Amino acid sequence: MSANSRLTIAAHALAWIGLYQRQGHEVATSEQIATSANTNPVVIRRLLGELRRAGLVESRRGVGAGWVLARGLESMTLLDVYEAVEPGPLFAMHRATPDQGCVVGYGIRPAMQGIYEGIEETLKRELAGVTLEDVVRDVLAAPR
Repeated sequence: MSANSRLTIAAHALAWIGLYQRQGHEVATSEQIATSANTNPVVIRRLLGELRRAGLVESRRGVGAGWVLARGLESMTLLDVYEAVEPGPLFAMHRATPDQGCVVGYGIRPAMQGIYEGIEETLKRELAGVTLEDVVRDVLAAPR
């Protein structure tokens, strides 16, 4: 799974669990969610583990094992999900320090860092303004 699809698949899983629970089901399995997302259940379990650590889902063990939402979709934002599954900055700098004797090598990091910080602030502000309830509403309104 590519890094940039993790947010989408995590939002998919949360929306699926939320709708499943609204239909009267108590818990959702990673296999059910994986079928909907057309991915491997192991991928879903890993993402759900990250969402559990962030307090967005809870796991149930034993008979009737599976996953439930830890809180309502209306109180979860895409920023909550993003921060749970996308560790680290959106953009990365060089792995090795560029040549500090070169004008570009010396100045590229500070120049790009400011740009990247602005983009990341904008992204986070936009994600914070969208709840998973908004996502579910849009999912249900999508033309078939």
